[in-house]
Amino acid sequence: MIRKFISEFVGTMLLVIFGCGACVAANTYVTQVAGVALPFTMLLIAFAFGLIMMAIAYSIGKVSGAHVNPAVSVASLIDGRISIFECVYYVCAQVLGGLVGALVLTFIFGSFTSLGANGYESLSALSTITTMEVAIAVEVILTFVFVLVVLSVTKKENPVAGIVIGLTLTLVHIMGIPFTGTGVNPARSIGPALLTKGVALEQLWVFIVAPLAGGILAALFYKFVITDRSETAVESEEIAEILLDDEEDEEEVVPEVEEVEEKTKKTTKKSKSTKKNK
Repeated sequence: MIRKFISEFVGTMLLVIFGCGACVAANTYVTQVAGVALPFTMLLIAFAFGLIMMAIAYSIGKVSGAHVNPAVSVASLIDGRISIFECVYYVCAQVLGGLVGALVLTFIFGSFTSLGANGYESLSALSTITTMEVAIAVEVILTFVFVLVVLSVTKKENPVAGIVIGLTLTLVHIMGIPFTGTGVNPARSIGPALLTKGVALEQLWVFIVAPLAGGILAALFYKFVITDRSETAVESEEIAEILLDDEEDEEEVVPEVEEVEEKTKKTTKKSKSTKKNK
């Protein structure tokens, strides 16, 4: 279990370092120095998050599943893939990893400003339209899409799962960056907000509650809509048939065993009788 904790911790830390680090570098340095327009920096940030997620999925995926996101862990709990204990264990590792990742960024950039913290209204690039309600709606929808894809492509072993997950995270960032900076991950949002403080910390609850809500909705949708209940029924019938066949085999074997035992007893009696006559 400790291997899973370390994997989730390191994975989330790297997600924050590369994803939020690209956000700070693109918005603070690239824009100021080169005067690059927002659409270009959006793509840089989106692909940074997507590519590091892809790398994490293929590196630690076999150890912990590479959740690196409390919304994914809660959804996995609802779908029955992990236990409550494992879910809590994962979330603790993720939040701690995100915080350490943010601390690393403060060392790299020498500042506690921004750090890729999420926000709405004054902290949004679309400040005139991104109210609290809009921010919640955007985060719920984006997390719903992301978690739904994660659940779908990881149900069975899939060699391209990491690529699909990485590209999906890129997609939701392209959509969400102008509105909220794209959270879709409470562990990714907590670290930068705690260190940045101010308005970002005041608004943090939105980037915890909304992604978790989106993850829960995705898990329920996957469980009751996406999952083919008929396939589950067929699997149950197949298992029942196998068990029934085993029982029938046992019933057939028992008489044979009893017959052999009876013959053995008769042979033993004859043998004893023969010895006495001698």
